[in-house]
Amino acid sequence: MASLAGSSISMQQTRHALATSRVSGLKLVSFTNQGRNNLSFGLSPMPARLRISCAAKPETVDKVCEIVRKQLAVPSDKPVTGESKFAELGADSLDTVEIVMGLEEEFGITVEEDNAQNIATVLDAAELIDKLCGGKSA
Repeated sequence: MASLAGSSISMQQTRHALATSRVSGLKLVSFTNQGRNNLSFGLSPMPARLRISCAAKPETVDKVCEIVRKQLAVPSDKPVTGESKFAELGADSLDTVEIVMGLEEEFGITVEEDNAQNIATVLDAAELIDKLCGGKSA
């Protein structure tokens, strides 16, 4: 019995065993055992059928980029985008706390501790801000 990412595949003593399974967005297209002790298999990307995107407003992302750039003293030649991770920009845990405090002050919101721990990128922060600001005005 072989196990692969939570899905179990029964290996028979046949020349070829073929199974399909989904593994982290990839489709297992072949799984073979040609009378050898070692196994070989191929993975190919699966086409995205449905993508749900929770994009933040561009102006929110821009404002968060400004705050992060200022807080971390990021040089002007280094890009800060929605995909920028705080750690890659040189932030430690204290810097991240200070960024969150700056965002709270700028946007007039309160970020709960468990939400703050889930913020790793500029886009994460912008989406949370839009969510909190949207809930505040409703």
